[in-house]
Amino acid sequence: METQKKSHGAGTLRAKDADVEVVLMGWVNAVRDLGGTLFVDLRDRTGICQLVFDPEDGAALEVGKTLRLEYVVAVRGAVRLRSGTPNRHMPTGEIEVRVVEAELLNRSAPMPFPIAETVDANETTRLKYRFLDLRRPPLQRALLLRAQAARAIRAFLDAQDFVELETPILTKSTPEGARDYLVPSRVNKGHFFALPQSPQIFKQLLQVAGFERYYQICRCFRDEDLRADRQPEFTQIDMEMSFVTPADVMDVTSGMLRSLFQTLKGVDVPDPIPAITWHEAMSRYGVDNPDVRFGLELFDATEASVGAAFQVFADAAGQGGLVTGLVVPGGAALSRKDIDGLTAFVKTYGAKGLAFAKRENGAWSGGIAKFLTGALADVLAAQAVSDGDLVLFVADADVSVARTAAGRVRVRVAQQLNLIPEDAFGFVWVTDFPMFERDSETGKLAAMHHPFTAPHPEDLPKLESDPLGVRARAYDIVLNGQEIGGGSVRIHDMDVQARVFRALGIGDDEAKSKFGFLLDALSFGAPPHGGLALGFDRLVAILTGAESIRDVIAFPKTTRAACLMTDAPSPSSAAQLQELGIATLEIAKQEQEVATDDEEK
Repeated sequence: METQKKSHGAGTLRAKDADVEVVLMGWVNAVRDLGGTLFVDLRDRTGICQLVFDPEDGAALEVGKTLRLEYVVAVRGAVRLRSGTPNRHMPTGEIEVRVVEAELLNRSAPMPFPIAETVDANETTRLKYRFLDLRRPPLQRALLLRAQAARAIRAFLDAQDFVELETPILTKSTPEGARDYLVPSRVNKGHFFALPQSPQIFKQLLQVAGFERYYQICRCFRDEDLRADRQPEFTQIDMEMSFVTPADVMDVTSGMLRSLFQTLKGVDVPDPIPAITWHEAMSRYGVDNPDVRFGLELFDATEASVGAAFQVFADAAGQGGLVTGLVVPGGAALSRKDIDGLTAFVKTYGAKGLAFAKRENGAWSGGIAKFLTGALADVLAAQAVSDGDLVLFVADADVSVARTAAGRVRVRVAQQLNLIPEDAFGFVWVTDFPMFERDSETGKLAAMHHPFTAPHPEDLPKLESDPLGVRARAYDIVLNGQEIGGGSVRIHDMDVQARVFRALGIGDDEAKSKFGFLLDALSFGAPPHGGLALGFDRLVAILTGAESIRDVIAFPKTTRAACLMTDAPSPSSAAQLQELGIATLEIAKQEQEVATDDEEK
C-alpha cells in the first residue's frame, strides 16, 4: 500500500458513504477476534471506525491478526452498512469497513496508560508521556476547539479592521507585577534580555506608529508561583486601539465574545454584557471577579452593628471595619459540621471566624440568633429571609479581609448546595477600578494595573491630594467568576504620565531608565489609545469545561514550572555558561570545595 493515500478520516464516515472505497490510516483502538472474523476499531484525529477482516480476505486477515493496541496501520476497503444493530454510542456506528488490503506501518511498546476517555494514571505519569496523553479523545477535542477558537477570533478581528502584528520575544525587563524570565546575551556579556510578561509597551508604540487597530494571539512569560490557572508561559489575545474610550474597547471585546460563543457553543452572550463598577462588585460580591450565575449577594450590616450586643460585630464596626453577610436559601439544611467546615474555609482568607443563624418556624435559631435584634433585625427583614434559610456573617476590622472571606464563602456554599446552574455562562464587566493600592509590605502606593493606565479625567485633581480616591479608566471582563481579560485606556499625555510616576515614587531618572523608549514615543504625538488582553488558555478551558488550563495546552508545565517529558529546566554545560560569561553559585561552590581539598593535600 506504499502508493496509497489516506482518503478519509476514520470518524467522518456515515451511512451515506456505503459502497465507497476508502483508504484509512491510524491507530488500533481495540481488537476483537470472534473466531474467524476479526473486528478492529481504528482511531485517528477525526474519531473511530470499525474495521472487519473476513476469512475470505486471507492476506488482509493475516495482517489483522498481528495487530495490537496502538499499532499504526493502513487499510483499504469498502464502506458497508452494519448487518447487526448499529452502535448508537459511535458517530460511525451505522457503518463498518470491510478490509481487503492492510499494511502494518509501525508497532507500539506497551502503553503506560490506556488511550481512553478517562484514565486512572496520575498527572505525573500523564505529563511524562504527554505525547500519549494527547492521543486521548478529550485532549484532542480540547486542542481542536482551541484551534477553532483562534480561527474564529482572527476572523472577527480581521473583519473589524484590526491588523495582526508581532512584537518581540527578547526584550527589556520592565516592572509589570511578576518576575521576568531572563535570557543572557552571548554577544553582550553580563547583559540580559527578558521574556515579555505581555506586549504592553510595544502595543502602545504601535499606536504611536499609527496602526490604530492592532492584535495578536501572543505568547507571554511570567516567573511566578503556579496553580491550576497559571503557567510560566501562556497565551493571550492582545488588542490595542487608537482614538477610543473604555466603552469602545468593551464593545469590540463583547462582540468578539458573542461571535466566539455562538460559533463554538451555540450560546447567546448578552448584548450588551452587564457592567458594574469595582465598588459595586466589592460590596455585592466581595471580590472583583464575581460569579454572577447565581444570587447570594452580600448585604452590609456594619452600621447596624455599631453598639451591637454581639461584641465581634460591634468591635469590627467601631474600628472602621466591615460586617457583611449573605442569605443562603435552603441553607438551614446544612449541618453544624458543614458550617464548621465553612468557618475553617474563611479563616484561610484571614477572617477570624464565621457567624451564622438559621430561620426556622418564623424565628432565628442557632449560632448568634439571640443577638439578631434591633437594627440587625431590621437589616435582615429587608433581605426577605424565609423559613429554611441560613444567614452567614463575616466581620473584621480590615474591610478587605471581610469582603474577600465573604465573597469566597459565597461561592463555596453555592457549590455545596448546587446553586450554580450547569452549562451556564455568566459574563460581567467590572469597571472604574482604583488607580492605586497600598503595597501590603512597604505601605507605598502601587499601580493596581500598571503605571500607564489613565486616570478618570474628573479625578485628576486628586492625584496629589487623594491618590487612593482616583479611579482608573480600567475594565475587566469576568466569566463564571474568573477574570478572563482586562485592560484600560492608556496615558498619552506626558504631563499626566509624569504626575502618575511621581505618585508612585518613580523619579525622572528611574522612569527614563525603565521606560525611556516609551516616554520618548509619547512625546511625539501619541494618540489617545486603549486596549485589552484576554487570557486565551483560560477562555478555552471554560469553553471545554476543563478544570485546569493544563488540559488545553499541548505541552504544559507542572506547578514547579517543570516539563516532565523533556526534563526541563536542566543544567547547562560549563562550556555553555563560559561562552555566556556566566558563573553560577553552584559552580562557584564546587570550585571552592576543590580548592580547599587541594590546600589540605
